[in-house]
Amino acid sequence: MSKVLVVIGHGMVGHRFVRELRARDRNGSWRVIVLAEEPVPAYDRLHLSERARGAPEAQLSLPGADFASDDGVELRLATRAARIDREAREVLCADGARVRYDALVLATGSRPFVPPVPGHDLPGCHVYRTLADVAAIRAAARPGHTGVVVGGGLLGLEAAGALQALGMRPHVVEGAPWLMPLQLDEGGGAVLARLVTELGVAPHCGVGLKSVDAGPDGTVRSATLADGTVLDTSLVVFSTGVRPRDELAADAGLRTGERGGFHVDGHCRTADDRIWAVGECAAVDGRCFGLVTPGYRMAESVASTLTGDSPAPLSDPDLSTELKLLGVAVASFGDAHARTAGAVEYAHTSGDGDRYAKLVLDATGGTLLGGVLAGDSSSYGRLRSLLGHRLPGAPEGLLWVS
Repeated sequence: MSKVLVVIGHGMVGHRFVRELRARDRNGSWRVIVLAEEPVPAYDRLHLSERARGAPEAQLSLPGADFASDDGVELRLATRAARIDREAREVLCADGARVRYDALVLATGSRPFVPPVPGHDLPGCHVYRTLADVAAIRAAARPGHTGVVVGGGLLGLEAAGALQALGMRPHVVEGAPWLMPLQLDEGGGAVLARLVTELGVAPHCGVGLKSVDAGPDGTVRSATLADGTVLDTSLVVFSTGVRPRDELAADAGLRTGERGGFHVDGHCRTADDRIWAVGECAAVDGRCFGLVTPGYRMAESVASTLTGDSPAPLSDPDLSTELKLLGVAVASFGDAHARTAGAVEYAHTSGDGDRYAKLVLDATGGTLLGGVLAGDSSSYGRLRSLLGHRLPGAPEGLLWVS
C-alpha cells in the first residue's frame, strides 16, 4: 500500500513540491494529501498586479493546480492545519478533521508584516499578499485619489502598480535611503526612483511612517510620515516584508530559527525525521529566504529524497533576480552590495540618467563577483553567466556606454 504524505500549504513552492514528487514517484509509493488554507488552488503571487488590472483569477492559476486529473493527489481547499500531533503522526485541522501521515512537508509560507504604528489596523488599511487582499483593495480603490504604499521593495512596487492600474495616484514610503534596498545599491535605487516618478509614482525614501490617521467616520483619512509630511488618503497598503508562518512549531515541539521559520538542515529536514519544511517557512541551517527560486530548490531536494535519491545538501542559494517593476527593468546578481573583502566596484550612469549599471569585481579587478542593473537589464544574462570568471575584456566593454 502507498504511504501517506501530507503537505500543509498550497502556495507556489508547495505546488512545485507536489508536482516534483509526482513526476519522480514512478512506483506510486506515496498518496498525497494537500491541506490548502485558501479557498482556491495555488496561483502566481508574483503577478497579483495583473489581477488588479482586471485579469481573471484563472489567468494566475499554476499548471495543474487543482490536480483534477491526478488520482494520487487529494487537494483539500479552505482547510487550515491547526496542530501537529507528532506522537500520533496526525495533523489536526480547524474543521475537526484528523489526517494521519507517514511523512509531512510544511509549506506554510509567510505572512505580511505590518509595523505597529498608530492606526495600522484602521478600516482602509490593507496588506498585499493574496487574491483576497487584491479583491479588498479593488473594492476600496478610489480612482483619481491618492493611495499610499508602505514599503518600497519588490512587492511594494508591485502594489503601487496595482493602485495605479486602479486609477489611483500611488505614493511609496520606504524607510531605507532608496527603493529596493535588498537588491539595488544607491545608484540603482536613484535611477529606479527617477523612472517611477516619471511614470506617476511618488517615492518617499529615507523616511518612515509615523501614523495612519482616522477621519470622523473612523476610517483612514491620511498617513503622516516621520518628517511631518501628511498624505491625504483613504487607502494604505502595507508591504513592509514578511514573517515565516511557523506557528505550528510550538505545540509540535519543533525548533525554529533565531528569526523564525522551521529550523531544518541542508536537506530541509527538521529534527523529526518524518517532517520537512520548504519555502519561506523553512529556516535552512537557521536562515530563511524570501524568494521563490530558493524555495523551488528546496522542493526539488525534498521530492528527490522522498523518492529514494540522495541529493547533496543545499548550498547558499542564488538570489539573483531580473524583473520589471512598473515597466522599469531592474536586476541584481551575485555580490551586488560588494561585501566581499577587497571587492572593487565599477559603476556607470547613462548621460540621460535613465540607465545604471555596476559591476563588482574581486581585488584584482579581473573576476566578476556581482552587479546591479537599473533601467536596462539587457546585459543580465551574459553578466550572470560570467559570475566567478575572469572578464573577457575591460568592464566597460560589457556594458552600454553613452
